[in-house]
Amino acid sequence: MKPSIPQGTRDFEAGTIRKRKFILDTIKNIFELYGFEPLETPSFENLETLTGKYGEEGDKLVFKILNNGLDNPAKREEIQKSFNEILAGKNKKNITERALRYDLTIPFARYVAMNSGKLTMPFKRYQMQPVWRADRPQKGRYREFYQCDADVAGSSSLITDVEFAEIYVSVFRKLNIDVDIKINSRKILSALSEICGGENMTAITIAIDKLDKIGPGKVEEELKANGLSADQILIIKNYLQISGTNREKLNSVKTLLGNNGNGKKGIEELEFILDYMQENNKANEIVTVDFTLARGLNYYTGVIYEVKAKNVEMGSIGGGGRYDDLTGLFGLPNIPGTGISFGVDRIYDVMEELKIFPADINKSTTALFLNLGEKESRFVFHQMQKLRNAGISCEFFYEPAKLDKQFKYATKKNIQFAIIIGAKEIDEKTFKVKNLTTGEQQTIPLVKLPSHFNEIMVTF
Repeated sequence: MKPSIPQGTRDFEAGTIRKRKFILDTIKNIFELYGFEPLETPSFENLETLTGKYGEEGDKLVFKILNNGLDNPAKREEIQKSFNEILAGKNKKNITERALRYDLTIPFARYVAMNSGKLTMPFKRYQMQPVWRADRPQKGRYREFYQCDADVAGSSSLITDVEFAEIYVSVFRKLNIDVDIKINSRKILSALSEICGGENMTAITIAIDKLDKIGPGKVEEELKANGLSADQILIIKNYLQISGTNREKLNSVKTLLGNNGNGKKGIEELEFILDYMQENNKANEIVTVDFTLARGLNYYTGVIYEVKAKNVEMGSIGGGGRYDDLTGLFGLPNIPGTGISFGVDRIYDVMEELKIFPADINKSTTALFLNLGEKESRFVFHQMQKLRNAGISCEFFYEPAKLDKQFKYATKKNIQFAIIIGAKEIDEKTFKVKNLTTGEQQTIPLVKLPSHFNEIMVTF
């Protein structure tokens, strides 16, 4: 039987890993520039930590882990009955008590609640780890994927929200990706719900969140199915049709929702962010108000973000927002929080499609020492260690083989230099180095082996 991997997962070869590392390092460097510190949490959490935090649709995508010891024949009938209930969406502690991480925000909130007494507030952390979702795999959507999050717990200041918008701007400029950074406020969506009766916030948010996928007609059908009247649906349609510049959109929504308390607060939040960013190198032109942005997760309470790449058919490559009192779910109320996330896998796909990774990103080992025989190999090995001790990556072709085969190996691995030390070179205390890109070959005193390559590395 031919081996395979689970659908929605991938193996990563060296070139892919280098490209992913480039993305991760770029994001990490910006996070640390803003004073965020690293954190890691377990790959799985107690099931009760995760369930009920992502809305009904999100809970269905949580990967549950079966308990150990479920092969007891005496309990098989009971186990089968419980398992059927799990498939129907229920949780049974005798079958499953843990689940794989769905995102990094809820584990962060759990961590803050558990460690609040020893944290310096506001607590600023970043986290770069894989998450898992039982989703249907498709382009840009995987069952196992990386998220890179930055969050602030313990501050209600909208300056934190401004900084997150600026972080998005900075990272995507560094990655050379043209993006649209969309912002909205859940308070505005709450105002829309209140004007439409006040009992349909979740239904309205979920429907609006699907607008790009299903279109206005299907959104209207979904709203009807959730019991909204024709007049209420008309208000939502007018809301979704708001367009123009950021200022024009804000003026329009003031007319529609401005008399509502939540609506006023939400509009003030967006104005604050846009005003703060006004002077920053046209960043305000990249950030656009989008009242159709909803972010389906239930825990958002204020400003929300979503990032999409231009010129590429791809879903969002970043998102987040304010989620005040999320730690209240874990017994620690009144801790405000806000944060953003980068979708590394989708960012990778975007950069691959646009061919914008740096040209030298797949640079491999610097030099390959050729194998010219057993006697030479012993001498070469010690020279190779000198080069490694000087911080120059190099390797040895282990088996004696024709030179053509050894050169082909170097070419396939993107190794730029071949080092030749045969009997003649040992006697003369020299080495030959061939640039496999240009074909140029030099003979150099052996004593200069490390210094020669240090000079080369400085010019790269």
